[in-house]
Parts: sequence; structure tokens; C-alpha cells
Amino acid sequence: MSRTLNKVMLIGNVGKDPELKHTPSGIPVASFNLATTDSWKDRAGNLQEHTDWHSVVAWRGLAEVCCKLVKKGARIYIEGKLQTRNFEDKNGNRKHIVEVLADNVLLLDAKRNKENGDIQNLDIDNFTMSSFDDSEDFLSILSEPSEPSDVIDIDDESIFK
Repeated sequence: MSRTLNKVMLIGNVGKDPELKHTPSGIPVASFNLATTDSWKDRAGNLQEHTDWHSVVAWRGLAEVCCKLVKKGARIYIEGKLQTRNFEDKNGNRKHIVEVLADNVLLLDAKRNKENGDIQNLDIDNFTMSSFDDSEDFLSILSEPSEPSDVIDIDDESIFK
């Protein structure tokens, strides 16, 4: 019996606000980049850093929630799995994409009240795909779900760039 594991856990900073699009059937999909940075001292004692950028994709209710709560610069924890895809771009070049398919997102930044600067704790800081796939109640707490303004073709690879 062959057993495998495809699990990714990342803590990093969001590079830009998530972009929300919809499939032709209306399923929301959000994509954004997450930066993780390693730092170390070299032999000379100089601090060195290396930043990796990870493409993150969230579907359905998690996509809607990410677009409402995750913002550029936010420090977040992502749990999910690696997904690879091959496609041909508009110029006929073959491309290979590795992305993180998010199952779980945790906001790590403290929220500040805009009026008085107090730190607030939100009960909605931890959200998972399974928690919100079919939950209209949660989305109504945040506000009305966005209308499918951008309809995408599921084979259109530009949504993940």
C-alpha cells in the first residue's frame, strides 16, 4: 500500500489584495501571492535574506472570505496542498505552475479599531474551506456577497498570475 501526503503550511505576508473572479457557473475563486522570508548569518556574520513567493488559490466560500478579510501586507497562516498545472500561454509557450490550494486560513495580525486604536479580537480570524462552503450566514455578516463581475474560463490561466 502506498501512502502519500500533500500538505503545505505557510506563514507569510500577502503581496497584494486577493483577486476574486468567478467561473462561468458562478463559483468564486480568489488568488493572491504570499511571501515567506528566511534569514541567516553567513560566515562573515552578515545577515542574509531570501524571499520566496507562493501563489495561493482559494475556492468557493473561502475565496469570498479571503477577499473580504485578507489585505496586502497582512500576516497570515495558510494550510492547504500543492497543486501543479501545465498549460500553453498565448504565445504557445508551455508553462508549469505550482500553487497552494488553500483549505485553511488564519489571520495573524491584530485588528485595530480605527476610531480609538484599541486592539480588537475577531471571532472570524480563523476560517476554513469546509466551514464556509455553503454558509450564507457567515457571508451576510461580512456584507452581501459580491456579484460575479468577472466571469472566467476555468482554463484561463491568467487568473492565477
